[in-house]
Amino acid sequence: MTTQRTVLITGGTSGIGLGLAKRYAQGGARVVITGRSAERLGQARAELPGCVTIAGDLARADARERLADRIVSELGGLDVLVNNAGIQRRVDIAHDTAAWPERQAEIDLLFCAPIHLGTLLVPLLREARQGGQLVNVTSGGAFNPQTFAPGYSAAKAALHSYTMNLRRALAGTGVTVTELIPPAVATALAGPGQAHGADLDAFCDAVFPRIERGEAEVGFGPTDTAEFRERLSAEHARFEAFARRNG
Repeated sequence: MTTQRTVLITGGTSGIGLGLAKRYAQGGARVVITGRSAERLGQARAELPGCVTIAGDLARADARERLADRIVSELGGLDVLVNNAGIQRRVDIAHDTAAWPERQAEIDLLFCAPIHLGTLLVPLLREARQGGQLVNVTSGGAFNPQTFAPGYSAAKAALHSYTMNLRRALAGTGVTVTELIPPAVATALAGPGQAHGADLDAFCDAVFPRIERGEAEVGFGPTDTAEFRERLSAEHARFEAFARRNG
């Protein structure tokens, strides 16, 4: 009987997603990554021989449903879901003239996709032999809104709130819920020429063991200071007190 884990990472062709994919693969996991670009998926396969790649725009509900169907029919199970796919629109909120579909796509990918995929795939995580894990990637911008990325910050704040509720709801089911809270990391999230922040490998090396331990929240640098952790602790205390009062 095999004990190899199957790990699905959305947005796994570059940046944090690819960095985590490499570390899961090094640990012997069967890694599945998604992305919108066939070219980037091919590059990821070259870097990660043996990984499974699935193309699709996860801002679309039908693409998320097809992805879940393939996980069930072709892989037969899932141990870890990492909701990482993202885009970041850098705009002046007072002068943003983009058509609504462009704005909606950011919200759909950052907030709707993790909720929808969790809904579709948590049943598989609950069946994982060694316990399942759902990892939602948020951002330091969820806690300190970024004026240059208002939609991104708001969507990540909403995902943080949802993740707290999901963790509480799945307690005792065998599914661990982890929130990964990156600060600015040097990736191409915001587009070409916009990479800045912490070194990607240093970030992934630091956070990956903590994700594997199933920590509830995993930060790095400014999202892992004593002050930031105290803020999270106080928020959890208020959340639990309110939840107990209101059932």
